[in-house]
Order: sequence, then C-alpha cells, then structure tokens
Amino acid sequence: MTPADSTTDAQYTVTVDLQRRRQMSNALRRSSILLALFALNTLLVTQAKWYRGIDEKLGNRGALYLKGLNHHLVLWLDNLGLRGLSATVLLIASLAISIRFKSWRPLNLAFLSLIALNLVVGALKVIIGRSKPLDGVDNFDVNGVGSYPSGHAANAVLTWGVLAYLIYRYTHRALRRAKFLTVGVGVVTGIVAAISLFRNTHWLSDLIGGVLIGAALLVLVMAVDRYVPSVKQPVQP
Repeated sequence: MTPADSTTDAQYTVTVDLQRRRQMSNALRRSSILLALFALNTLLVTQAKWYRGIDEKLGNRGALYLKGLNHHLVLWLDNLGLRGLSATVLLIASLAISIRFKSWRPLNLAFLSLIALNLVVGALKVIIGRSKPLDGVDNFDVNGVGSYPSGHAANAVLTWGVLAYLIYRYTHRALRRAKFLTVGVGVVTGIVAAISLFRNTHWLSDLIGGVLIGAALLVLVMAVDRYVPSVKQPVQP
C-alpha cells in the first residue's frame, strides 16, 4: 500500500466517522422532540378536560362491528400491531441479516427495540392506569395495565420501523428507497391506529401517545446504532 493509499483510507475513515456522528446527533435531536411531544400529549390527557372531551365524543359513538370476511380482514390487519406477530417477523429478519453480514448488530438492535418497547410502554400503562373506551368511563384508577399509551400503535411504529431501518442499512438501498420504507411503516401504523379507533379499543389520545413514544424509541435505537461504529455495516448516505 502506497502512502497515497494510506492517506485516502484515513480520509475515508474520518469522513465515515463524521457522517455517523452527524446522524447520531440528528437522531438524538429528533428523539428529544418526539419525547417532548409525548410529554405534552400525556399532560393534556391527564389534566385537560377539553382534550379528553374529544376522546369521549369519539368513544361514545360505539364500536365498529363487521361480519364475515370483512371482520376477519379487519382482525388480520389489526394483528399487524400485535407484538407476537411483528416481533417474530423482526427477529427472523434480523437473524437472517446478522448471518448474511456475520454481525450480531442487527439482532442486538432488534432485541434492544423489543426490550425498550415492553419496559417503557408497559411501565407507562401501569403508572398512568387509564381505562379503555369499552369500559364506558374515562378515568385513571385502573389496577394493572391501562390503555395509555397504545401498545398497538407504539409497537407498529417501533417494530416495523426497526425492520425497515435494518433493511435500509444492510441492503445497499438508495436514499429514495428509505422514503419508500418510511411510507410503508406510516401506512401500517395508520391502519393499526384507525382499526383500534373504530373498534373502540383505544382513545384517540392513546393512539397519538403510542405513535409518539414508539417513534421516539425508534429514533433512539437509530442513535444507538450510529453511536457504535461498525465495519460490517454498509456505508449509506
């Protein structure tokens, strides 16, 4: 290797490192914004009667009941927000990527996201203890797992989002493909949230809170990935 080659490699390493640090900083900033929005939504849910009044108007209209094929289709789409299905898909895909690139990082990121989801969202549900629309009353004295924030919505954003992130990071996809994957995650999340709302299994503010906390955790996982360098992860824009 010539001195010129060594200089070029060093410059390349510095460029990649600066890019990684910039991406980490951007992810941390976005996550902070999302956490602040979640805190604001939580404050409104617990303190603002006018905000919960919007929930009650939607909750009092009754649940959506379908029959036959439509009923099964809605349930199948709703399952996209279930941790059992999405976690299984994520773990299988991340294992395949880990084997392909001979790196534990994809699988570690998958486990990190699932652990964060269960710990953070689970704790919030127990601490806040909000009742569900089907209970017929909106209060905060539920013993056990409450309704806020929506685990379905948080799971849809975080789990499918991590899967999309791993696909983007490890399959040499162009930046425009990242936008396509982002839209896909948004569509899945929107479907899960809409079904939960029309089936009256969650208040609207539950779903907003779930999306916000799920997105915040997703971006935090990205920040962790950007914080730790990896020579096996393809360089992306």
